[in-house]
Amino acid sequence: MPINLTQFRQEVQQEYFRILDYWQKYSVDAAQGGFYGQVNGQNQAVAGAPKSVVINSRILWSFAAAYLHFGKAEHLKMAERAFHYLKTYFIDPEHGGVFWSVKADGQPDNTKKQMYGHAFVVYALSEYYRVSKRQEALDLAIAVYEKIEKYSYDPQALGYIEAFERDWSPTDEYILCRGKNRKSMNTHLHLLEAFTNLYRIWPGIKPRLKSILEVMMQKVVDPKTQRMNLFFEENWTPTSHSISYGHDIEASWLVWEAAEVLDDPILKNQAKQRCGKMAKAALSGWHPDGGMDYEYDPITKHLNDERSWWVICEACVGFLNAYQLKGKVHFLEKSMQCWTFIKTHLLDLENGEWYGGVKPDGSTTGRDKVTFWKGPYHNSRMCLEVWRRLGG
Repeated sequence: MPINLTQFRQEVQQEYFRILDYWQKYSVDAAQGGFYGQVNGQNQAVAGAPKSVVINSRILWSFAAAYLHFGKAEHLKMAERAFHYLKTYFIDPEHGGVFWSVKADGQPDNTKKQMYGHAFVVYALSEYYRVSKRQEALDLAIAVYEKIEKYSYDPQALGYIEAFERDWSPTDEYILCRGKNRKSMNTHLHLLEAFTNLYRIWPGIKPRLKSILEVMMQKVVDPKTQRMNLFFEENWTPTSHSISYGHDIEASWLVWEAAEVLDDPILKNQAKQRCGKMAKAALSGWHPDGGMDYEYDPITKHLNDERSWWVICEACVGFLNAYQLKGKVHFLEKSMQCWTFIKTHLLDLENGEWYGGVKPDGSTTGRDKVTFWKGPYHNSRMCLEVWRRLGG
């Protein structure tokens, strides 16, 4: 395919600001504070929808990152709004850590201590500190990290236990996984991401960042398939054989990012080799039109072939990262084909933002623009990463 990197970079930058404009215009809850928990496809807020700590944190990260790179006051204002709401309503004043969700009016809703949510809080607060230099933000990021370390870290088998009750007592309901599955790929992937960002502003986390990077490469990624196992018992025995294509390609660049930030020569060499293999393995879910399947179970042969918005975002970044690591042009071409798929199928040019996904027949799914899980993180981050990697 023809390669025009200047056009690629210009287009993702244009889309980046279109995404941010949407969230500034339609996500702000002026009546009850913070941001709406749900906005439908016609940009109407859904009354009473709970607000998740994940989305609030993703909004905080997205607008702090925007201000870091472009310096627009309107983006800092959005980040400050997200920071204020996070510290006021999501921080547990009694037991520390953060609630999984609050009600529309800010009262506690689901009070479980989910490490996935804590990861995004650390990630977002770290980015906000980078632009604001507010000691309060750094102190809060460290305080949340220390709760993770105190209660979730497993000193025997390494890694982190998935979740706890509000008072940090054990639970058998983990939200992302259940029963004997005490650890998950998804939580470790985003703890890695969070620790990487915290290390940029606080070197004290270096030993744990190194440890979780090694856990990802040695425990989570299967050395035979170069794919990640999704769920584990406490001793790291895998309990699932499913393939999550989006997470595999996402991890291929987040693992490299962590190694690059740590700048340990041995770990960088290991990560470079591993991440290239992970990107290659993820190609089995990729399609020539730039789409990518969601998930496949090799035991039951069940394929979820929806082309989800976030999966395509991560593929766009992951294949570009693989090109930069390995120098193979076909990875660059696949990154650009992912962008073509996004432009063709996922952008809602009438109402703004993106559809949640596309079926193989071209019909769209997930028309809500803001949900408990869908925020500006994957798509704005994709645009920012491509822009930055191509000379931003």
